[in-house]
Amino acid sequence: MTNSVNDRNGALMERARRVIPGGVNSPVRAFRAVGGTPRFIQRAQGAYLWDANGQRYIDYIGSWGPMILGHGHPAVLEAVRRAAQDGLSFGAPTEREVELAEEVLSLMPSMDMVRLVSSGTEAGMSAIRLARGATGRSKIIKFEGCYHGHADALLVKAGSGLATFGNPTSAGVPPEVVQHTLVLEYNNLAQLEEAFALHGRDLACLIIEPIAGNMNFVRASLDFVRRCRELCTQYGALLIYDEVMTGFRTALGGVQSLHAKAIAGFAPDITVMGKVIGGGMPLAAFGGKRDVMEQLAPLGPVYQAGTLSGNPIATACGLATLREIRKPGFFEALSARTRALVDGLRAAAQELGVPFCADSEGGLFGFFLLPRLPQNYREVMQSDAARFNRFFHGLLSRGVYVAPALYEASFVSAAHSEDDIAATLQAARAAFRELA
Repeated sequence: MTNSVNDRNGALMERARRVIPGGVNSPVRAFRAVGGTPRFIQRAQGAYLWDANGQRYIDYIGSWGPMILGHGHPAVLEAVRRAAQDGLSFGAPTEREVELAEEVLSLMPSMDMVRLVSSGTEAGMSAIRLARGATGRSKIIKFEGCYHGHADALLVKAGSGLATFGNPTSAGVPPEVVQHTLVLEYNNLAQLEEAFALHGRDLACLIIEPIAGNMNFVRASLDFVRRCRELCTQYGALLIYDEVMTGFRTALGGVQSLHAKAIAGFAPDITVMGKVIGGGMPLAAFGGKRDVMEQLAPLGPVYQAGTLSGNPIATACGLATLREIRKPGFFEALSARTRALVDGLRAAAQELGVPFCADSEGGLFGFFLLPRLPQNYREVMQSDAARFNRFFHGLLSRGVYVAPALYEASFVSAAHSEDDIAATLQAARAAFRELA
């Protein structure tokens, strides 16, 4: 443990609070959910982070998902270096944008065309605008506990009754902005059926995280996904898969590729992507079938633009990352490494009598201090936040950095070794003993 007098993290946080709201540029970084002092990261390499005190951590945040290869992968760094030498930004088309689009479409067969943007929030907001423009409708469905960025129409909580419209969850969002947003319970078939029966002809789209990574890790059931697809088709609404977190992280073709194997003919109408697609640089995208995507300007009436969209450094980083992860055996090895961690955590908790459940797909995993996996936000909320916070700090004090919030998933990279997994499990056993 670092002597508080010499704690540069604490000193930096005090300095940051004077010039940045809350001391951070994204709220979860503030450690408000778990308590304690945020770690100010100085550098990263492979599976590790080093903070301002020089303390090393095994990193399971991975910049919230993009660093699927680990930090500082040689091929990615070389691609970025070469791109930077040619110029940082042009505000004009580049060949690399086309190459990245072609690469993405080759991996995501549900899409004929793709538009590059700079953030997941921008991609989600644009996808919904596109759905409204393509259908001529206003109403949308989202699910409680799913996060699709901080666009006004999506910062909404569930209404007070079944299939009612939501209320803003952020100051600065007028009620009339979310009056067309219908919020349902994740994995609740009865609510889904009722919502379409009441509003189906007015619905532009249904947007869903197929694995909700902002409830930590909650899967949409196959029956639920199938019915979402059927109802959207029946009523003429577009199905939007938000794979900002899961795209190229859970499988090469995202969760939709897993659903397509289990449900004949399954495909979303629009897919939202981010994180891994940029390899750690600010880059995201949304794509779909040609007739929908051609509604976008300059071909159609739906306007969307961005000065840094398709930035040459970001596209170089993303393209190098995608070319690495599509190599044979990559996802098999990543999945096996993640399962080894999750299985080890389960075994350690069971051995010490700590209620615990966990799940994973590809390089994405989540866990709960609950006896069984939750199916929706209401069940997630039954978690004991105080115990989670103790477990988080138990890991952090032993050099293991997982998401500093009960409701956030964590990530394994190709750089995590068997020794890293073993060290993590050793730290977890010690942290579990403090809970037992």
